Amino acid sequence: MAVDPLIELRDVNKHFGELHVLQDIHLTVGRGEVVVVIGPSGSGKSTLCRAINRLETVESGSITIDGRPLPAEGKGLAQLRAEVGMVFQSFNLFAHKTVVDNVSLAQVKVRKRKKDEADRRSRELLERVGLAAHADKFPAQLSGGQQQRVAIARALAMDPKALLFDEPTSALDPEMINEVLEVMQQLARDGMTMIVVTHEMGFARSAANRVVFMADGCIVEDRVPEDFFTSPSSDRAKDFLSKILKH
Repeated sequence: MAVDPLIELRDVNKHFGELHVLQDIHLTVGRGEVVVVIGPSGSGKSTLCRAINRLETVESGSITIDGRPLPAEGKGLAQLRAEVGMVFQSFNLFAHKTVVDNVSLAQVKVRKRKKDEADRRSRELLERVGLAAHADKFPAQLSGGQQQRVAIARALAMDPKALLFDEPTSALDPEMINEVLEVMQQLARDGMTMIVVTHEMGFARSAANRVVFMADGCIVEDRVPEDFFTSPSSDRAKDFLSKILKH
């Protein structure tokens, strides 16, 4: 059990039509923990991630962040999304705004910071992700890996309690994956609470406190990386690992 739980899911269920995509999910993520969620396609990983900041609603069960249930709509929801940042597969940057303006926008709108204060914070964070020199460019002038690092800076700009990553490197060319994972590794070292849905097993091994393995909408295993990768206890996990670790 996590000592100081920040995110808790209890008996969470979700269907898409006939498909039971989340089945009685129990998951607790402690403050400062990095939990990597892996599993075959269609196992419910992304839905789980999206349910935590209410991009997907759940049918039953409860999700609490810092002891409070997820708000339904309106201002509370915007606040939740500031506190639980999300980084997607696609970078979702505004093409017509500069990099620094992309990072500042929600700070001004949601956190109500003054524009110059927001810009100062944005530039600090762009430096942190190695992009200080690109602050005044437009997204189209950056590589995919750089755009994803901007998206991470944008999530960090809200001073979130936790960050959710939904396959943050799967749309990137192989040579750009590491520059994004390095930023994520650093966040993990800095103590950021993170839930990361990914296919990057090296990251899972080195950065995760726990690996959650999902299959068919269920959490099949939830263990420390070393145990999971060296001696998975379920046939599903063994099968999954034998397929991916060969490549």
